[in-house]
Amino acid sequence: MASVRVLILRAAGTNCDLETQHAWELAGAQAQRVHIRQLIGSPQRLNEYQVLTIPGGFSYGDDIAAGRIFAAQARRHLLGALVDFIAAGRLVLGICNGFQVLVQLGVLPFGRPGERAVCSVAPNEPPGFQDRWVYLAARGDRCAFLERGRSYEMPIAHGEGRVVFAGPEYLERAAAGGHHALVYGSPPDGAPNVHGEPHNPNGSQADIAGLCDETGRVLGLMPHPERFVTWTQHPCWTSQPARAAGDGLALFQRAVQYFA
Repeated sequence: MASVRVLILRAAGTNCDLETQHAWELAGAQAQRVHIRQLIGSPQRLNEYQVLTIPGGFSYGDDIAAGRIFAAQARRHLLGALVDFIAAGRLVLGICNGFQVLVQLGVLPFGRPGERAVCSVAPNEPPGFQDRWVYLAARGDRCAFLERGRSYEMPIAHGEGRVVFAGPEYLERAAAGGHHALVYGSPPDGAPNVHGEPHNPNGSQADIAGLCDETGRVLGLMPHPERFVTWTQHPCWTSQPARAAGDGLALFQRAVQYFA
């Protein structure tokens, strides 16, 4: 079977595209980094790929708000191609800045591209940049990237990661619909708490760290799975029993297996 082809969409200020390409290639995919202007010039290129990834970074310097300019470009020039891409049964992954973009596009959480967003990724509460490791738990069994009930460790690095909804009715709808794909939590039973408190680093409602759409094929998350694909990337790799791979690699592997 031919390798799963992944398009990594980047822009000025994107700084995690190389790590993301490395993670996809470790998982067995064929990944290519493409600048958004190249895709705007030829939107049909999306048809050549099975997965679209918008990686982390600070696209356009986050000058207006995190991901705002990137999302505006995508809405104006690529929205139709993106809608068709998702409808064709393909996967979309937004990491950190990419998550912010998907929310602003209306793709997450309810799959309403181009419509008014009902949730936002706002400045952290308390304010400040969070650069640390966190514990995560996968919820539900819908998301193509996550293993139900699994605990993960991953690093975060963001100043605007607080997921908030426009009203309690939208938060309740997201919970009832299984859109809370990934939440901040405590270490697995019996595991040492090496990352400290608080477990929710940015004040996200319902401890949300990641959202998926109703198809389960679109995932956005604030943590960085591409930064933990090998065990030696863990801050305690010399003092804890070695693992075969970093927890983040599992997300990319499950996506590749989805097409098997």
